[in-house]
Amino acid sequence: MAAQDALEVERKYTVEADTPIPSLEGLPEVGRVGAPVTHILEAVYFDTEDFALAANRITLRRRTGGTDSGWHLKLPGKGGARTEVTEPLGADAARVPERLRHLVSVHTRAKDLRPVARLKTQRTVVLLLDAEGSALAEFCDDHVESEAPPSGGLRQAWREWEIELVGGEEELLSAADDLLADGGVHPAELPSKLARALGPSYPVRPERAERPKRKGPAGVVLLARLREQADALKAMDPQVRQDAPDAVHQLRVAVRRMRSALATFRPFVDAERANRLRDELKWLSQTVGQARDVEVMRERLVELAGAEPGALVVGPVAERIRRESDDRYRQAHEVGLAALDSERYFRLLDTLDAFLAEPPLTERAAKAARKAVAKRVAKDIERLHDAVDAAEEAEDADADQDTVDAALHEVRKKAKRLRYAAEAARPVLGKRAKRLARAAEQIQETLGELQDSVVSRGHLLDLAAQAHEEGDSAFSFGRLHALEQQRAAEARTRFALDWADFTERHP
Repeated sequence: MAAQDALEVERKYTVEADTPIPSLEGLPEVGRVGAPVTHILEAVYFDTEDFALAANRITLRRRTGGTDSGWHLKLPGKGGARTEVTEPLGADAARVPERLRHLVSVHTRAKDLRPVARLKTQRTVVLLLDAEGSALAEFCDDHVESEAPPSGGLRQAWREWEIELVGGEEELLSAADDLLADGGVHPAELPSKLARALGPSYPVRPERAERPKRKGPAGVVLLARLREQADALKAMDPQVRQDAPDAVHQLRVAVRRMRSALATFRPFVDAERANRLRDELKWLSQTVGQARDVEVMRERLVELAGAEPGALVVGPVAERIRRESDDRYRQAHEVGLAALDSERYFRLLDTLDAFLAEPPLTERAAKAARKAVAKRVAKDIERLHDAVDAAEEAEDADADQDTVDAALHEVRKKAKRLRYAAEAARPVLGKRAKRLARAAEQIQETLGELQDSVVSRGHLLDLAAQAHEEGDSAFSFGRLHALEQQRAAEARTRFALDWADFTERHP
């Protein structure tokens, strides 16, 4: 079986050994049911000694038999769906393929993966087909025998049903729930066969963490934000490793939101530990985020060149931009992947987990959230005002444009911090925080356009020099540079309007 990825949407049902299979022809769009086919499947499941994968509802197995022999990694997704990543069987039954090991390393880190359960399944499969004979879903009647761990562990036997979408819609699964419920069959309580096989060894989900409340402890606001973004980081880690679209950006946003929360709400936790964690998160953002910076600049310059009249594009302008950007992107992506495989990254994850498991809260964290959090957000508003004052002073002093733009970049960073603070505070400050976050985001985006222009002009100068050295015309790069100067001037004008609006609403 060749390596491939797929989105898996299915339902599982626990049934008695003698439960009859109901007629499935009445399900939505199902025209007929295919002939049953029986397979014997044998699978060995892998995990760490402390079940790091199972704790995160991830399964990793090597399975033989049926139509999809190979290694299967199932990662949780949105709405109950799971992403299934597969690799060929390979010659070594005990060695997890490198690609799959990397995709779960955010959870396993430096721990070994070992066999934790062996399952033998007699599976009878029927296809649910529409009127034209196209497969909508696959119904599986499984008789399972398990041993966990293999060779001497807990032995169990049970029966379960699965319905997995092939080409149908999710309403088919909802209708299946209703149909089977009429016969006393309900969705399985456990998420996987592995969960059933491990029995008492299967990790119990921790109790839901306390949610922020206006009259509750202020420290909960910080911890809720950190947990939310730590989960986002871990969800994006395998996406970054697969170079999925927007994955680097989303991972970096999660990291920046954690750094921002630790800065804004620093009085709620031990400052030394918070600062150390912020420093490590900054390192991660800078190393993994390099690829995103290259990607953004490539898209910006290609779009700018593509909008030019054909007569003003002299030479292979877009091709040069892509070629130079692609080289830098590959290098930056490799740097990011190396960081994700480093001991430093794994220790950062350990530190983050420990911080959340036993948060170093201070006395101020016990104060009522609404008032204490509002005070911290007000501090970030004050920081934004101070940054704008510094930029205006630089401009009044007739500083060169680079100095003024650098000061405005500091304004952008303070606006971003305020935006993230307001987002975190929304559970206790409500609509006020929502409006504040939106206003800060507007400033951030406007000055982001200015900063992108500053960076892109540097790239355009380099591209113009390269073109000249290779005997090509640099005319178009000079013209794009001028257009970027214009875009920067427009961004400065928009910022003045944004700031006037901000000060009126949030003095």
